[in-house]
Amino acid sequence: MTTLLVIAKEPRPGRVKTRLTPSFTPEEAAALAEAALTDTLRAVAAAPARRRVLVLDGTAGPWLPPGFDVVPQCAGGLDERLAAAFAGCDGPALLIGMDTPQITPGLLAVDFDGYDACFGAAEDGGFWALGLAEPDPELLRGVPMSTPITGAVQRARLVAAGLRVRDLPRLRDVDTSADAEAVAALAPHGCFAAELARLRTAGRR
Repeated sequence: MTTLLVIAKEPRPGRVKTRLTPSFTPEEAAALAEAALTDTLRAVAAAPARRRVLVLDGTAGPWLPPGFDVVPQCAGGLDERLAAAFAGCDGPALLIGMDTPQITPGLLAVDFDGYDACFGAAEDGGFWALGLAEPDPELLRGVPMSTPITGAVQRARLVAAGLRVRDLPRLRDVDTSADAEAVAALAPHGCFAAELARLRTAGRR
C-alpha cells in the first residue's frame, strides 16, 4: 500500500498564499490556506494508505487530524524539500501539496500496477501530485520549481529515467483570488468553499 505525503506550510499570516493579497488581507489569506489544508488532510485521512505523513514547514495546529506522522521540511529549495520527503519513504509513495482542496480520496487511491510513476499536472504549469513506486530523490533534485514549465520538466525527468508514467487528472491550484473562486465552485461543500463564502459575507472578495 502507498504512503501518502502532504507537503505544507503552517498557515500563518504573511507566510502562505501571499498571491491572494491584496484581494484578501494576510490574515484572510492564511484562513483560506488553513481551510485548504484542512480539506486536503481530510481527503488524505479518508484515502487508503500504508502511512500518512505531513511534511511541514512550521508547527502543527488543531487542523491536523489524527493518524498522521509529522516530519519537518529540510532546508533548501522546493526541489530539495520534495526530494527529502521521498527519501524518507521505503516503498511506494504519492506526494501532494496543500493547494488543491478539491481533491477527493478517490483521486488519491492510486496503485502502480503497470506503472512506475503517477503524475498530476496543474493548470498553472506545475504539478499537484507525484507518485513513485520506488522513491528516488534524484528524480526531483534540480527541477526548476514554481515556473510555468515545472510540470513539463518534472514529467520529462520521469520519462527520461525510463519510468512508465500514469497521468492523473489535471487540477487547478489555488494561487490567486480567481483560482479561489473556481476551486470553491468545484468543491462547494468543503471547508475552503465555506471559508471563502464567509469572507464574501464579511464584505471582501
